[in-house]
Amino acid sequence: MKKFRIALSLLPLLLLTACAGGGTSSPNENAFVSGDGVAIYVNPADRKLAPTLAGSTLDGSTFVNSHKTTVVNVWASWCSPCRAEAPLLQDFSVKRSNIQFVGILTRDNFSSAASFVKRFKITYPILTDDSILAGFRGSLVPNAIPTTLIIDKNGKVAVRISGQVTYALLDSMLTKVEKSA
Repeated sequence: MKKFRIALSLLPLLLLTACAGGGTSSPNENAFVSGDGVAIYVNPADRKLAPTLAGSTLDGSTFVNSHKTTVVNVWASWCSPCRAEAPLLQDFSVKRSNIQFVGILTRDNFSSAASFVKRFKITYPILTDDSILAGFRGSLVPNAIPTTLIIDKNGKVAVRISGQVTYALLDSMLTKVEKSA
């Protein structure tokens, strides 16, 4: 009975630190950090170069980023905020065709990710090698799942949004970056 009470008292702590997995579980969920939706904007003079965004995609093709403003979304299929923001990001990728959108799959398996892409009708490329994320060191590192980064047309990291994006926030940050570069 004492062990049950201890386990029950730890339950709220576990719930506060986990992302709802929609009934599925992944061993990688243990290190999940939830973002708070806060955006950090970097002035043009202080921006650092982003790593090269290139590699194999979830659909088996190869992606190489062009030199234009790019929205990079770091996500996983088991992440509730990722599911919530997926339709918004897809909508933006269609409406703002002058901007490159690319996803980076992290801490997930390919079959779950493929189901996610199909469910949300995502048409922009999804990179499958999350080692690219290490290249953001010294700049705005993706520090949560999801994280959305905006890279300016000069290839420099301009914005990091930790957590689920909103329409108003993404729109205002994209406009600000496009005007500054």
